[in-house]
Amino acid sequence: MDDETAEIELLQQNLNKTRQISKRMITILDSVDTRLAKLEKSIMPLYTATQILGRRRNNIDRTLERIEDLANTRQDLAVDESLILRGPQTGQIDAYKDALERLNTSIAFNATDLDLPAAARLVETGAKKLTQLYTKVVAEGSSGTTSAPGAELMTSFPSSLLPTLSPVVAFLRTLPLPSTHPSHPAAGAIFATLQEAQQGYADMRGNWSVKCLEGQGKRLVVRAETVDALVTGREFREWVELMLGTAEEEYKLLLELSPLSSPQMVASAFGTLMEPILKLFNAVLQQLIALVKKSLHKFNFLALSAFDGLLSLQRHWDDLLSRRGSDHVSDKNEPRDGLQSLRALCLRSFPEFLVDIKMGAMARGSDTSTKLMDFTTSIVAYIERILQVQRAVESALLALGDGNWRMGEGIQVGKGGKEEDDGSILEHFIHDIITTAISSLTTLSRSSRRPPFNSVFLLNNVSYLRQHLLLEPKHDDILSIMSPSTSEALNSAFRTAKAGYFDLNFSPLMQAITDDPKDKSNKSAGKEKFTRFFDLLDELVERHKFGQVLEDDPAGRSEIGEEIVMLVVPSFQRFTQKQKDKEFSKNPQKYIKRTPDDVEVQLRSLFKR
Repeated sequence: MDDETAEIELLQQNLNKTRQISKRMITILDSVDTRLAKLEKSIMPLYTATQILGRRRNNIDRTLERIEDLANTRQDLAVDESLILRGPQTGQIDAYKDALERLNTSIAFNATDLDLPAAARLVETGAKKLTQLYTKVVAEGSSGTTSAPGAELMTSFPSSLLPTLSPVVAFLRTLPLPSTHPSHPAAGAIFATLQEAQQGYADMRGNWSVKCLEGQGKRLVVRAETVDALVTGREFREWVELMLGTAEEEYKLLLELSPLSSPQMVASAFGTLMEPILKLFNAVLQQLIALVKKSLHKFNFLALSAFDGLLSLQRHWDDLLSRRGSDHVSDKNEPRDGLQSLRALCLRSFPEFLVDIKMGAMARGSDTSTKLMDFTTSIVAYIERILQVQRAVESALLALGDGNWRMGEGIQVGKGGKEEDDGSILEHFIHDIITTAISSLTTLSRSSRRPPFNSVFLLNNVSYLRQHLLLEPKHDDILSIMSPSTSEALNSAFRTAKAGYFDLNFSPLMQAITDDPKDKSNKSAGKEKFTRFFDLLDELVERHKFGQVLEDDPAGRSEIGEEIVMLVVPSFQRFTQKQKDKEFSKNPQKYIKRTPDDVEVQLRSLFKR
């Protein structure tokens, strides 16, 4: 036992020594790691500098090799001159480029036996010959037959010409310029040549784009008078989108094929390229604006639809035009100016539409006309179309100002109890349209000398508005722009119109069979009432042949017919029975020309079509 205890104590001592040794080792390793990190930090700049020196040495070695190569392979200037003056030939582009490179290298290293002015003129000539080839290929790719209007637009540069053009562009970008080779004698002339070629490229590509786009633009204008206004507006937006897409492709192509690739030179060339495109856009837009101005009532939705299209594309336009150079940026911005012109037309269209509704109060036809007014159907069509350009309508209304479409009449909607304050501006405008229409229809219904027909006229028109805007709208979204107060105005007008129709057409009929206390002992009164009743009924039937009730609403017509039957037939039945009980006549059939069932059938026939 004592031996085991001794061994345990020995092991414990050894373990403690091991721990102490481990701690010392960890401390030493931490110190080494810290020193290594410091050493690496100290050596890193030296390592970086060594790499830079290595690259410079390699560049110097390659330059010396090139100089030695030139010294060993120097050709006669007359040979290069002959090749350069002849111009780049098919299959000899590389040889032509090599000759120009040799001349530029000789000029750069100031060869002792070189005629410097002659070499510079030769380099300048070679640059011009190459730019002539460049211009020739660009012209070839910017000509030909364009797509027919309505077909897929083809404006892209032919891919078959790129293998010829791309190497030329790549070499032209290596030619000496004042910014890169300020001491080269031909640098200034080469820069002017390339600048002219690049502007020529932009001019050719811009005119080619216009040639491809103008056919569809002309077709758009020609069809505008015969095609639905919203369709024309959508086609205009699609055409402008096509124009923007073409400009985007041309910008990418310009970046790829421009001999002068600096941002300033590319921006200047792009401005030149966009000039004819912007002129075409402005010409087509101005023709559409002139058409709208000629008949704003007819083409108001062309203005709204075109405005909506340009509004959605404005950011894309601004992005494209911001890529133009400072030499092409001016105060005039055709897309933005066009947008403002269209908005001005839209602003005019709203008060003028309300004025047209008000003027409709003076356009009634014959006294017996119960047909729908033109402005009644146009209001429904107008509100249905608003949904398709709702963003543009709301934007224009906000610019006009809430309530200003009423041209200063009264107070603003939403502040006079007519409309809730939290309603949208479009709801306010729709509210004024409906209330103005109800007012005009009411005025018209009071202007005729035939009140019964007037009541049918008012009922038909108000019911048409209510049916197509509240009960069975063509689009469910219509309900989202009909505020509660607008809906209540329509429902109230319908109730009033229906009550007026009942009163003017059926109240006399009901009065004819109403018991009068003074006539209880007068048997002849019953005979007179029956005679009066059937005379009025015949007159009512004849009137409804000319003034048809709710002609386009079978369900509503049937509902009114049912109400009339429930109103008249039971009363007529009770009156007939009372008169028979009083034995008002020895020959009652002479006065009771029709039974209650016959009266019911006749009344129902008034509301069947």
